Formats: sequence, C-alpha cells, structure tokens
Amino acid sequence: MQSTAAVNEPQPSAKSGGLWPYVQIARIDHWFKNVFMLLGVVLAYFFDPAEMSSARIPAIGLALLATCLMVSANYVINEWLDAPYDRLHPTKHTRPAAAGLVKGRWVVLEWALLAVTGVAVAWLAHPYVAATAAAFAVAGLIYNVPPVRTKELAYLDVLSESVNNPLRLLLGWFAVTQHAVPPLSLFIAYWMAGAFFMAIKRLAEYRRIADPEQAARYRGSFRHYDDDRLMVSLFFYAVMAALFTGVFIVRYKLELILALPLVGGFFAYYMRIGLRPDSPVQNPERLHRERGFMVYALMCVGVALVLMLSHIPVLYDLFNVQAAQNPPLWTLD
Repeated sequence: MQSTAAVNEPQPSAKSGGLWPYVQIARIDHWFKNVFMLLGVVLAYFFDPAEMSSARIPAIGLALLATCLMVSANYVINEWLDAPYDRLHPTKHTRPAAAGLVKGRWVVLEWALLAVTGVAVAWLAHPYVAATAAAFAVAGLIYNVPPVRTKELAYLDVLSESVNNPLRLLLGWFAVTQHAVPPLSLFIAYWMAGAFFMAIKRLAEYRRIADPEQAARYRGSFRHYDDDRLMVSLFFYAVMAALFTGVFIVRYKLELILALPLVGGFFAYYMRIGLRPDSPVQNPERLHRERGFMVYALMCVGVALVLMLSHIPVLYDLFNVQAAQNPPLWTLD
C-alpha cells in the first residue's frame, strides 16, 4: 500500500493548463446532495413556527450557497490528495488531478478561496451558520489530510465522511432559528443514515475493483474490509439509524411512525441498487437516472410532510404515548 506520506504532486501532463480542470475538481454536479440541508430548514419551522417568515429566505439562500462552497472546498482537497490512489482505480484514473491536469499550488489556493468565501457567506446568514460551515471544513481536513486522514481507516472512513449529513442539517436549522439545536436523537439518526449510504458506496467500489490487493492499494481501509464486513457494517448503521429515528418519532412526532414502512422500503430500495454490478451508488450524481427510485424518494418526502402536519390522537392511545406539549429542544439562550 502506498503510504499517504508519499503523496506527491502528480507530473503535469501535456494537457495541463486552463481553468476547466479546476472547475471539474470542485464537482459542482454534486451540489444536489445539499438538498439534505433543507430538512433542517423544514424541521426548524415545525419546531419554531414563529420563525416562519419570508424574512428568513435570504438567510436560507445564503446558508445553501455557503454549503455548496464548503462542499466544493472539501472535494478540491479530496481530489488532489487522492490523485495517486485514483490512478489505481478502474474509472477514477481519468479525474483531472489523477491525470496531472492541475497543479498543487493552485489547488491549495482554490480550496482556501472556496472555504474562506463559504464561511464568509455563512456569516452573513448568522454566526452559528458560519461556525457550522467552519466545522464542515475541519471535517473535510480530518477526512483527507495526513497524518490523520481518516478515509484510510476502516469504519472511521465511513463515520467521518457521513458526519457531513448532520452538519448539513445544522446549516439549514441555524438559517431559520438560533434559539435551540435539533434533538440529539435526530442528529444521530441522520448521521447513521448517511453512514449506511456511504457504506453501500464502499461495498459497490470494493466489488467494482474485484481484486482485494488492488483495492487495498487504492484505499487503505480496504485492507480490512471484505464483502462480509461491509455487509455487517451496513446492518449496524441501518439498525442505529432506525433506533434513533424511533426515539425521535416517539418523543417528538408520533404520527411519523406511519411513514416507517416507507422509510424501510427506501433503505431496502437503495441497498438493492447498491448491490447491482457496477452500481450507480459509486457516483451518486448518477442516481437521478433511477426514475423509480427518485419517484419513491419523493413519495416518502411527501408522506412525511403530510404526517408532520397531521395530528392523529388514536395513535397516542394505541402506543400509550403523551404528545409533546412544548418544543423540547436544547436551548442556546
């Protein structure tokens, strides 16, 4: 396995130069993932209806833009430091950094500009949004940069990458309200759901390479992983996500329990896609081509929104649960 300490600047190819490779490594086509930030916006409105005002729209827009910039900053440093390993991958070897189309000093400058601009834009929304954006950048450095570089460590690679999901939640939440934070149960459930999706991506990559030795050279965590271990980790992340989602539902909005079969189907549907040969989950930006899956996901979102707006007293009697009288959140005042 090539040591991360040996990650050197790739030799520029004959095609080096120009702006386009630097645009490519920012992966703007991945910005769609920031839709997960909107869950924080929706939940903040449900828990603090007094904040529902058109005056919040500029802050939400700024938080969304800041999230996109921070995501791109993380992708830039990710692609540069991954270049020597991407050359060992059957498809990623064509990426601009792996192909030697970008130079280190400009990559570092691009990362700094994106990160600083992202935090500055977030500050315009609110200092709490800026603090969360800064945490997003720190998480990206921990994941990518030696000597820590958690992406090389089994299980920590998944957990440290998927923590971006609850950070997106916080970015949306703090754009709306700054008097409280989301329930811890929701934060952990969102984290574990992200870990589930990331572990499926790892499994798909491992199967795509189809050579344990080459996989270990490509990514250090694959020295420990195999099919069985990745499948067991998937089960763990799914169970943890389900347990903490259940805690959140019982404590805050019991009506959402009716959506759980649909949510379980969503996880199963995604896993089915992930187990296909050369699965599109290796490149989530391709998932929009899965028409059935996208329709199902939208149906889940629609049902959840309807249930958030509903009150079904009989459910509280059946499950012997008392409805929350006040928004039981951790206050920041």
